[in-house]
Amino acid sequence: MAAVVATPVDVPVALEAVGSLRAVREVVLAPEVAGRVVGIRFTAGARVQAGAPLVELYDAPERADRAAAAARAAFARLQLSRSRELEPSGAESRELLQQRQAEYDQAIAAVRQLDARIAQKLVRAPFAGELGIRQINPGQYLNPGDPIATLTALDTLYVDFTVPQQELARLAIGGVVNLASDAWPGRRFTARVNAIEPRIGGDSRNVTVQATVPNPDRALRPGMYVTTALDLPPQRGALVVPATAIQTSASGDSVIVVRGADARKSGKAEIVAVTVGRRFGNQAVIAQGLKPGDVVVSEGQLRVQPGANVSIARLLPAGGK
Repeated sequence: MAAVVATPVDVPVALEAVGSLRAVREVVLAPEVAGRVVGIRFTAGARVQAGAPLVELYDAPERADRAAAAARAAFARLQLSRSRELEPSGAESRELLQQRQAEYDQAIAAVRQLDARIAQKLVRAPFAGELGIRQINPGQYLNPGDPIATLTALDTLYVDFTVPQQELARLAIGGVVNLASDAWPGRRFTARVNAIEPRIGGDSRNVTVQATVPNPDRALRPGMYVTTALDLPPQRGALVVPATAIQTSASGDSVIVVRGADARKSGKAEIVAVTVGRRFGNQAVIAQGLKPGDVVVSEGQLRVQPGANVSIARLLPAGGK
């Protein structure tokens, strides 16, 4: 018969929950202005850098207007230069010089305005990422806001999950969160808490936690569900016994404790009701019912009757490992 001595130990604590992944940066690409598609410079699923040109809209009228505006600006510059030369000698008035300066400034502003309009005709990637399925075709007329494709940065993701409000005091920014996904059996990912929702959920009474997970190989994707385990400060001085030592019946959980002067070798069996706390692996924390030093039968207890004399053949280390 095997037994274990109930000894206070520090037990690692982790809060498990189901989390959802989402992108740190994700947008639906769309034009700012209306126009006909004359060029598509991307393919679905392609990875692009920030600023990469993706879609061209017809801009011939704007370019023609820009050429005319540039010519007016050039003429205004010549007029301004002439006035600057003549004004000191009094051949032209100060007021005329100021007028030439204003005309030149207006001409330059018109050129810049057309440059901005032409730039709006070219849709660029706002950040580096991976493009989704194309939503447009060449020759299609687009209105402002019409979807072109999604752009998602996959190098870093958020994982959002909730924990009970009673754990709020133990949460901290920078806490380690271990992730597992059924898409990658046996693989573990590590995230760190970057935000804790200040408001408690009104219906669930849970607090939402957000963690950031590096994703350099893009194995994880937004929208995935993952199992999260948030590491918390260890539970100090917990009494741990093997899960096999616990007997469950209609009246609750119990263990068999050996009583006697030399209980580590032999003694009388006593059934003790216990309150089982958290379970981890093949171990269980006993929240109530045991005290340090109690000898608990961990194997063969089904053959033991209350009050029977028992002999301990094998005494396991603390925790029953």
